[in-house]
Formats: sequence, C-alpha cells, structure tokens
Amino acid sequence: MSAHDHLWMHFSRMAAYADTAPPTIVRGEGAYIWDAHGKRYLDGLAGLFVVQVGHGRQELADAMAKQASELAYFPIWSYAHPSAIALAERLAGLAPGDLNRVFFTAGGSEAVESAWKLARSYFRKVGKPGKHKVISRQIAYHGTTMGALSITGIPALKQDFEPLVPSTFRVPNTNFYRRPEGAGDTPEEFGRWAADRIEEAIELEGPDTVAAVYLEPVQNAGGCFPPPPGYFERVREICDRHDVLLVSDEVICAFGRLGEYFGATRFGYQPDIITCAKGLTSGYIPLGAMIVSDRIAEPFLHGTSTFAHGITFGGHPVGAAVAMANLDLFEREDLNGHVRRNRDAFRSHLEKLYDLPIVGDVRGDGYFYGIELVKDKTTKETFSAEESERLLRGFLSKALFEAGLYCRADDRGDPVVQLAPPLICDESHFAEIESILRSVLSEAWSRL
Repeated sequence: MSAHDHLWMHFSRMAAYADTAPPTIVRGEGAYIWDAHGKRYLDGLAGLFVVQVGHGRQELADAMAKQASELAYFPIWSYAHPSAIALAERLAGLAPGDLNRVFFTAGGSEAVESAWKLARSYFRKVGKPGKHKVISRQIAYHGTTMGALSITGIPALKQDFEPLVPSTFRVPNTNFYRRPEGAGDTPEEFGRWAADRIEEAIELEGPDTVAAVYLEPVQNAGGCFPPPPGYFERVREICDRHDVLLVSDEVICAFGRLGEYFGATRFGYQPDIITCAKGLTSGYIPLGAMIVSDRIAEPFLHGTSTFAHGITFGGHPVGAAVAMANLDLFEREDLNGHVRRNRDAFRSHLEKLYDLPIVGDVRGDGYFYGIELVKDKTTKETFSAEESERLLRGFLSKALFEAGLYCRADDRGDPVVQLAPPLICDESHFAEIESILRSVLSEAWSRL
C-alpha cells in the first residue's frame, strides 16, 4: 500500500485507492505498456499525448546518458550550452514563418504562462502598457499553474483555487456538433461565426486592453474540436486589425500529432507565439518551449532590455539532447509522413463505431480523436451529471483498461472517449482500438 500512503497521484480521487493499489505500469515497448502483473495494454493515449515515437527507444536513452556524462546540468541564465543552442536553431528552422526565438521551459503549463508574461512585457516595451488581457475558448485546457489555469476555460478545475489571475475572458469553441442555434448551418459558416465572437470580445473589452488570444489547433478538452474551414484565417485577420498576439497552444498538437511538426502548419495559419512541450522529447524527459516571432523578440534585443523571467530547468542539457535525438527519429522514420498516410485509416476505423447507439460524434484530426457519447443520437441528448459519473468513472474507464486499452474517458465537456496513440501505430493498432471500443461501448449501452 505504499502508493496509497505516500504517492499523491495527479487529478486522482485518492480515496479510490484506500483498499486497492492503483494500476502500476512497469514497462513499455512500441505502442504497448505492461503492468506489474505482466498484462499488456495498447497505449491509446501515448501516455498523456506524449510518447510520439513509442516506448522503449534505446537511442533516446543513449542520448540521455551521453549528455548526462558530459554536462548533466547548467542553466541558460546568461549562459549557454551546446544542446540548447542546437535545439533552438533546429526548432526555429521547423517553426512556421519568422518564429525564430526559442525560450525553453520545463513543461507545457510553464510555456503557456511564459507566453502571457511575454505578451504583457512586450506591449509595455512598445508603449502599450494597457494591453494585458487574454481571450481563450470555453472548455479549453491550457495548464495548471495559476496563470495558465486562469486562461483555462473549465470552471470545475478553477473553483478550488480562485481568485485567480484576473483579466481572462472566454469565447465559444469550435464544437460544430454542439454549435448553438444561429451559428451557421455549414462548417464554413460556423467557423466565421466562432471567429467573429473573438473580435466581439476584443471590442467589448477594448482593443487597447487585450494582449493575446490563446487557441489550440485542435482543442483538447471537450473532445478534440478541429477548426472549421477559414476559422484561423479569420482569427489572424482579427488579431492583426486589433494588434493582438495570436498564441498557438500546441502542447498537444505539435510534433507529429496532426502530421506536421506544428499544428499551425497543418491548418495554414501564422501565430505570433507557439507554446509546446510533451512530444518535443516524446516524454522521455520533461522539456517545453515558447517559440516567438522576430517582431515580438525585437524590443528585447537592445540596450539593457530584459525579459525578466526564467525557469531553473528550462533548456536542461539532457532534455535538449533527447529532443534532438527525438527529432532525428522523426526525420529518419518520416513519422509526420506516416501520420499523414494513415490518418484517414484511423478516422475510418473510429467512424465504424457510428453504428452503436451510444456514439454521437467522432471528431479530430491526425492521430488525435474524440468520440462523444450520447443518450439519443437523433436529439443529441447527453447524459445527466449522475449518469455521466456512473458511465465514465463507474464503468468505462476501468472496463476499457481491463479490456486492454489505455485511453481517456472524460466529461470536462460532454462525455467523450479520447484517443491519441503513438505516431508509430498502423492499421493493425487501429483495428485493435476499434474492437475494444466496440465491445466495451456496447456493454456500456446495455447498462444504461
């Protein structure tokens, strides 16, 4: 019972493990993980949208050991080391447009927090100190630090920690399946409607007070909302018109999840800042980054100007070395191309589940999908809070795992099952995912 007595698990109901040990994962290889009893599971969530190249890649472990033996740690506070220099140059080369400056963090929440601090500092330096507010989308998750949590659009995650950092505001997300009446009948119309709500919020708050808009290429929380056609093009126009920074939060969507190094490339828009983490090292060691355009970096490059912000483990030598080796794997095995070649097959297998009465919507992009569960497909009626509790936590999460599939059953919006397998997966893995989902979701329906 050591786990119960000493390990404080994240986002977990600790009382659930008062009389039983939590599932304990001891090994991973390729797309699979094994528990302490030797049972194998398909990792349908890549750990936590992280393990892009799969488990057990020896070259990443070797890169870690080699760097640690040469220089295990040194900060990039007024100093540099070769691994950070090389990785910053490489990321600048991969990022879209003029995003040429890389500020390293230890993770995604810190990258999101750093971008807000940079936006505030930038506007002060260019003579617009009133611009400090942030707009983000409903149900969107942007992290757990106090600033990132303030930007997050999930009220239930925030209640225990309020008051949070003020000056954040929410606009509608891009859930076409649950679009409100009057928001357009086609994806194109809906995209225009949703983007225009951003301009409406900017104008309501006052353009001289709004610093940034935070958007994920495909929104995670709520179950993988892709952007409607024309959405990001319209948002870019709005941000340019009001001198508001567009922050592309790609902590999940970068590094192959959508078949490109960056989600902004996938959907053809140019952000001012990209925040990323997770897949940068495929999770073999923590590392995050904020990638910044030349325009935003420019005021900090002269005289005594400083961005008064730093993180002890940002740009860690071992993390940077692993990220370089991870990107080498991406190139050598053409993982982005692999996702592009196989994403339609992944979607096709998941869409076969539409014949189940509990499956209302299948949505996402690349290797990143959500399946929304409903009580009535015709009316789109969803489950009550009590029904969702019983369905997701009382049955689905445990049943899917026991059936050999690790994924996420989530109800931060409407009830969904989320899937984001390692990028090495192929049609055989998709068929396995579909088979397990079909069996477990059919049983879930019979229990309602």
